[in-house]
Amino acid sequence: MFIAPNANRDERMDCEATTRLAPDRRRQGDFFVADILDASLKDDTASMEHPLFALRAGDKRVRTYERNGHRVTVLPGATGCATIHDKDLWIYCISQLVEATNRGREITPTVRFTAFDFLTVTNRDTSGRAYERMADMLRRLKGTVVETNIETNGQRERRGFGLIDSWRVVENSLDNDRMVAVEVDLPRWLFRSVEAKRVLTLSRSYFRLRKPLDRRIYELARKHCGEQPSWRVSLAVLHQKSGSTGALRRFRFDLKTLAESGDLPDYLMAFDADRDIVTFYANGPKGKLAEVRDIIAGRPHASVQAHEKAHIRKARKRLK
Repeated sequence: MFIAPNANRDERMDCEATTRLAPDRRRQGDFFVADILDASLKDDTASMEHPLFALRAGDKRVRTYERNGHRVTVLPGATGCATIHDKDLWIYCISQLVEATNRGREITPTVRFTAFDFLTVTNRDTSGRAYERMADMLRRLKGTVVETNIETNGQRERRGFGLIDSWRVVENSLDNDRMVAVEVDLPRWLFRSVEAKRVLTLSRSYFRLRKPLDRRIYELARKHCGEQPSWRVSLAVLHQKSGSTGALRRFRFDLKTLAESGDLPDYLMAFDADRDIVTFYANGPKGKLAEVRDIIAGRPHASVQAHEKAHIRKARKRLK
């Protein structure tokens, strides 16, 4: 039916009411746009518990971890296993999705974002080489496969999944063909974890941790300490949980150095060399009280340097 340009509003509404076309009930978008730069950092609890990400770049070994009857096998792709620095993409997407949900926005497993925003938020440089490294990161995440056994109703089931389902560059710059906008399809199980809010908040300083092992230790402290004032764990168990492929003696040296430095965000560490035990104390009054009790009991405590750094960080935070 032809509608005259000068038809009045009632005539137009009558015409639209009698159209032969059904209303467009499609979702307004089949992807979620990540555009919240002030989102709190979030990480999913499953990957914080299990060492899915390699601590060494170029690692092409098949890694298998078993604990409490659960087995996790990580199989590398052609360019090696995804590293814990590659996991920044997960954390970025999870943070965006959780914040969007909190603001009442619709989310999907397909996340679209600008490469510049990702590089900026994750504390990376924005040089041309950074965009090339980002493409390598996406390839490793797509190529790495994780197999795990899950027990349901008394039956053990084996599953395999990629760390991302797919990725695509949806926009390049005209001058140098540099990626501008990217879409990533997250694994369904990860998206369901986000929907169920099985996530924990990370420190803003997480992306400032340069060493892969430091990042992994922070994840474990955040996961196991949780809202508790402290978490005590043997060095052997921590070594296994971290996914470190280095010798235990080297791991012991690295943990002692980290504890003395006081550079781990949110936590102070006490290393007991005699018993090979590490204790994490949460920042705050409860954590301090837990440390005092351990000192009275004759256990080692966090270094003076660590306490000084924690005090400085707290003072700077008050000034912001």
